[in-house]
Amino acid sequence: MLHSTLSPSFHSTTLSPSLSLLSPLPSFSSSHHQFPPLSHFSFYSQPLHLYNLHANTHLPLRPKALKVNCSTSEPLKVMISGAPASGKGTQCELIVQKFGLVHISTGDLLRAEVAAGTEIGSKAKEFMNAGRLVPDEIVTDMVAARLAREDVKQRGWLLDGYPRSLGQAESLEKMQIRPDLYIVLDVPDEILIDRCVGRRLDPVEGKIYHLKFFPPETEEIKERLITRPDDTEDKVKSRLQIYKQNAEAVSSTYSSITNKIDGSHSKEVVFKEIETLLSQLQKGKVKIIKSGEKPMLDTKKGKTSLSQDQWRGIPTRLNNIPHSREIRKYFYEDVLQATQRAIIDGKTRLKVDINIPELNPEMDVYRIGTLMELVRALALSFADDGKRVKVCVQGSMGEGALAGMPLQLAGTRKILEFMDWGDYGAKGNFINIGSIGAAEVDEQDDMYILVAPQNAVGNCIIDDLRAMTNAAEHRPVILINAKLKDLPASSGIMQTMGRDERLKYAASFESCYFFRLLYYAGTQYPIMGAIRMSYPYCYELYKRVDEPSGKEKYVILSTFPHRPSIDETNDAFEGKPSNKTKKASGIWGFLSGIL
Repeated sequence: MLHSTLSPSFHSTTLSPSLSLLSPLPSFSSSHHQFPPLSHFSFYSQPLHLYNLHANTHLPLRPKALKVNCSTSEPLKVMISGAPASGKGTQCELIVQKFGLVHISTGDLLRAEVAAGTEIGSKAKEFMNAGRLVPDEIVTDMVAARLAREDVKQRGWLLDGYPRSLGQAESLEKMQIRPDLYIVLDVPDEILIDRCVGRRLDPVEGKIYHLKFFPPETEEIKERLITRPDDTEDKVKSRLQIYKQNAEAVSSTYSSITNKIDGSHSKEVVFKEIETLLSQLQKGKVKIIKSGEKPMLDTKKGKTSLSQDQWRGIPTRLNNIPHSREIRKYFYEDVLQATQRAIIDGKTRLKVDINIPELNPEMDVYRIGTLMELVRALALSFADDGKRVKVCVQGSMGEGALAGMPLQLAGTRKILEFMDWGDYGAKGNFINIGSIGAAEVDEQDDMYILVAPQNAVGNCIIDDLRAMTNAAEHRPVILINAKLKDLPASSGIMQTMGRDERLKYAASFESCYFFRLLYYAGTQYPIMGAIRMSYPYCYELYKRVDEPSGKEKYVILSTFPHRPSIDETNDAFEGKPSNKTKKASGIWGFLSGIL
């Protein structure tokens, strides 16, 4: 049986890190921002972005400049897909009630257009009268015309069960009609068949009942119920087969924005998950751009991109070492955008966990230079906004012959000191290098980036870390690839005393970015998939798929409001509903217990 596991990273590495420092990444200058229309303004003084400063320049005070505090809002755009009897109609009603989106169903549109005698309706009527399917071009034009109306522009849209084919999806793409989210209600066939076969129609009231889940209120109604022609088991199976073929063709177009939801639960449970997704998405689309904060730009489209709308999907060939500069830049920007969103939302205790091969100290291809570049990209971007950033690396722990630091961090402080921090004097003015501890917290610091803080055997960094965060008070502290699990020495130090408090403190940091590759149990090749979370969105589980052309892609399997367990990951890879649990055994059970 195929199992996927998280690449382990719970011991200090004994590998010799290789240095890989590249030229500095381009900073994201706020002078090039093109903000979307503003719904309201408030003006006040904030730090000025400085250029062309020499490294020896001393600035006791930061100059002031005018900044704008604005809110932007975009309506939601959602597509929902589901097999017959998946509960799609019910969820559409609940979504419209909660979020006020305009519900668009092609069946309703066709009937409305035909009844109104419009040009599109007349064309569609000719095909319908002849007993033929209405061509994709007519349906797509009809959908596009509806989406162009003012109520849709104001309220957003919910496209129900469309597109149904690859051709329809491609037509919408050509028109640049693309959703923010593609929801798929995933229900096992046996449940779908049971739901369909048990349905009954009241010919008098036109109401749909179900013998098991929604029985009629009276015996009188029960006696007049009839079975719809399409609700026989054979016809249901045929409809499911057609749906699966169409859904598989469409899914490739929206793979990067697809969220599969287990539709076998009650309508309340299913909607709760949908509501969480849409609320998070709405939170990303309705954003207060606070002074001193800077949205990332999509330079090709010239618009702000703090949401996942422009996310390009997971890059491929991640086992090719060294990683290309494009792949490294991709992850640096992905981490930066998630961190910016979290800080804009007022989060102050954050952690970043990114475990690509060059940032995984358990692999012999680990590169300390890649970690330093990630830290530099974060620090320079916040410094570009006028923030004073302190980059901190823990010092030696222990005493006497036991003094030392984790090998992963050996030489890190020196590397940071000698790195190229740009040509406008950021280091020393807006970026400073320090250690971890309360003594490192200065009044002028705006935020702190801590490089891979970790416990060593028999020594604990958490006391220094807690003292530092207490001194920092409301200022953001960001942990990059922290390892805060206890590592007991042979004498039992760190084994029991205060362990609960240490773990509680470590858990107080909220994850703003998580990326980890999945492998076969006990191996680090080949890559089977990945887990990604970018604040404030859900955890996304992807499967790596080899294509006939020799290329590869990552296809989303499921989303989770929390970091998925190993059992949940396995269930998703094996196509099992997430509500079914199993008990791992053998070596897989052993690894499950550890992780």
